[in-house]
Amino acid sequence: MDVLTQTVAYLTDPAHWSGPNGIPVRLAEHIAISGVSLAIAMAIALPVGIWIGHTGRWTTLAVNSANIWRALPSLAVIAIALPITAAIDPQAGFRIYPTVIAMVVLAVPPILVNAYAGVAEVDRDMLEAGRGVGMSETQVLRRVELPLSVPVVSTGIRLAATQVIATATLGAIFGFGGLGRYLVDGIATISQGGVGQVFTGVILVAGLVIVTDLVLAAIERRLTPSGIRVAR
Repeated sequence: MDVLTQTVAYLTDPAHWSGPNGIPVRLAEHIAISGVSLAIAMAIALPVGIWIGHTGRWTTLAVNSANIWRALPSLAVIAIALPITAAIDPQAGFRIYPTVIAMVVLAVPPILVNAYAGVAEVDRDMLEAGRGVGMSETQVLRRVELPLSVPVVSTGIRLAATQVIATATLGAIFGFGGLGRYLVDGIATISQGGVGQVFTGVILVAGLVIVTDLVLAAIERRLTPSGIRVAR
């Protein structure tokens, strides 16, 4: 009960909702780094996944590479990238770039694998029907494969987004802000009542994950062709 009391007290304290360390600022920082990381990962993984799904080329290499990326611990990636990025930019290279790199590495595998699977699993008969009416390969991809693969592709993006939001808290260990700041600072002052700060961070991260997943699910429903929505 003491934990609940301290958490409610921290959340309802007006001082924690203003200033450079306030909840709105930390939330905005977390959304920013998560959004940038996800956007970079999508720019890398979606074209590759869609291309190998459409052509069937380099499938084994791409999927196996993605699985290797998946096995890399995010904290280790940050630690490896940090000396390199810090040498290039002593400020952002220490606090921001390593976290972004680690989150991109984390997000690429589910996006790439699902983009490949979504396109590759489209019914071959539908593709042949499209070609039979005179569609070019680009038109087949754009009008047939991509619309039908939306549910699978978007699942990969949703999975990547939730993983990135939850894991981006590690950046606070190396000086970045975001919601991870509450976890790191709270644990450092746990004996002085920091437990409320820790659980505030936990609640905010969990809430952001849930809201993000709901928003992406709504976008998925909007982009999914109505015939597929009815079938599902």
